[in-house]
Amino acid sequence: MASLTAPASPVPVERAAPALVRIEPARGWLDLRLGEVWAYRELLYFFVWRDVKVRYKQTVIGVAWVVLQPLLTMGVFTLFFGRLAKLPSDGLAYPVFYFCSLVPWNYFATALQSCTAVVVDNQRVITKVYFPRLVLPISAVVSGLVDFAIGFVVLGVVLALYGIRPGLAAMWLPVLLLLAVLTALGVGLWMSALNALYRDVKYVVPFLIQFWMFASPVAYPSSLVPERWRWLYGLNPMAGVIDGFRWALTGHGQPPGPLLLASSGMVVAVVLGGLFFFQRMEGAIADRV
Repeated sequence: MASLTAPASPVPVERAAPALVRIEPARGWLDLRLGEVWAYRELLYFFVWRDVKVRYKQTVIGVAWVVLQPLLTMGVFTLFFGRLAKLPSDGLAYPVFYFCSLVPWNYFATALQSCTAVVVDNQRVITKVYFPRLVLPISAVVSGLVDFAIGFVVLGVVLALYGIRPGLAAMWLPVLLLLAVLTALGVGLWMSALNALYRDVKYVVPFLIQFWMFASPVAYPSSLVPERWRWLYGLNPMAGVIDGFRWALTGHGQPPGPLLLASSGMVVAVVLGGLFFFQRMEGAIADRV
């Protein structure tokens, strides 16, 4: 006969207690917590994808606006600054000269405006869920790269129509685009934090962008600036970016030199200052929005 054995008693399984996450304010100016941004990279992707869908959903002309805006502006600049004012164009046809500057400039202007309003626009999310607030301005700047890519394709068509083929200098384009992205992010960090604290900042930004455009070589070449003031002019980060774009794509204009070096140094200062300021204001943002 088979022996009868008592069933084995179930062994209790110990379950690990869920990890506790303590949310504390930053300690000191250097506690930027950039590691949290990487930990929330999936949320960053979600915000970028949401911004892109909202931008093109339920619009009349959609992506066509990204093409029409620089083309129409190019036509206006060609007529008034080129044909009438007879401003120099570094030996380029006026449409090429202006379009090479409008593509990076339109990206910067759009990214800066989006970055300024992003904290206030997401106030309901900020007041209910914790995540590194730095994700919001980064997403606003990154989502604008879709518009830049579309405009850059149109720029390639314009260059082809005028028989211009970029050479090895085009390898500078990723560096110049990175400078434009960092400039929009650095200034946007300042503006987004200030806009959360003082809501009238958003009304100042369009005027700031308009003034900044005329302080940049968008409608004129930087060669018009006297040589002894060129380094001071280069403190405008977009001056080096726009000049670099023209030179990298067409071979005309100012190659990378003291102007781009001054612009790069200014970009580093603006980004670091923006990160420190945004981090110090992050604790008060949730209460003010």
